[in-house]
Amino acid sequence: MARGRPRTLLALNPTAASVVAIKISVNTIDLVLADYAGRIVARERRSFDSSNISGDAFAETLVRAAKAFCDANELSDTKLLEISIAAQGVVDSSAGTIVWSPALPARNVPVVEPLSRAIGAHCMLSNDTNMIAEALHWSKPGHYRGTFAVIFIDYGVGMGLYVDNKLFVGETGAAAEIGHTSHIPGGALCRCGRHGCLEAYLGDYAIVRMARDLPPSTPPEEIPVSARTFSDLVNAAAGGDEAVLDAFHRAGVALGYGVARLAAILSPSPIILTGAGIIAYRYMEAGLRQGLEEALVEDLRKTVQIESVDWEEDLIVHGTLAQAMRRFDFEMFNEARPGLQAGLREETI
Repeated sequence: MARGRPRTLLALNPTAASVVAIKISVNTIDLVLADYAGRIVARERRSFDSSNISGDAFAETLVRAAKAFCDANELSDTKLLEISIAAQGVVDSSAGTIVWSPALPARNVPVVEPLSRAIGAHCMLSNDTNMIAEALHWSKPGHYRGTFAVIFIDYGVGMGLYVDNKLFVGETGAAAEIGHTSHIPGGALCRCGRHGCLEAYLGDYAIVRMARDLPPSTPPEEIPVSARTFSDLVNAAAGGDEAVLDAFHRAGVALGYGVARLAAILSPSPIILTGAGIIAYRYMEAGLRQGLEEALVEDLRKTVQIESVDWEEDLIVHGTLAQAMRRFDFEMFNEARPGLQAGLREETI
């Protein structure tokens, strides 16, 4: 006959808390609601015009979208513990502002303070590529651990960086902006307005510019790109289009130089390539190897481990939710915040 209390397991109580993840990208605001167990229970996409919206108008648009989403899902102040925001471009997490983004014509746009004031929940702002690194670490912590880097190739070029099992964002949250480091001083025009950035040779508009033999000074906003740009370029390359094949090779060389700088300074392993542009990796790989060989001594080159991960748009959302959940866990067990005590529940076995 058994004695004592029945054996129990601790399990997460999904109803204890909720988090809203917001992803800000060109023309779209994605809103996702997850429960305390990390399960997505609702999502919505709102549109706006990235081409001419002002900073103030965007903040108002964001607040309206978030309030409507919270109201529609009946989120109370006590259950909504965080709104976690991921944005394209350069962010200042400490100030809660989007410093520069291809999604906005304005600079230094405040998003955390307006949202927090309007909704009353704790808000955090992060760079979207950092959230990809978070998602990979969360999904496969045994593989994506220690010091590793994620390079995002798409409408632009970004990087997320883990150092000693921690996401590295620097003092303000703007660290690891590899896309806006100089590849060729005074070179091609970047979407950020400067000349010679790595992105100006590797982003979607940059590859189109090279493939069409447009002047390097051609403004990115005058180069037609869409969600299908990389697919169209890959189809052209598969059909033997020499101009596109050459553009992909040159983009690969630029990527190789960027990887070489990263490897020489931090030696992350692995270096993961992802984003919509990863479908073109087979056409860029030879150029990448060439750039690595030209830019990095052999002894350091031997340690470079490169992986490609098929692009899933939800990686950013999953990383944003994972970061919020990690903060929840730390807060619950270290601060015993009221409202989080119900975060665990007992289940009899």
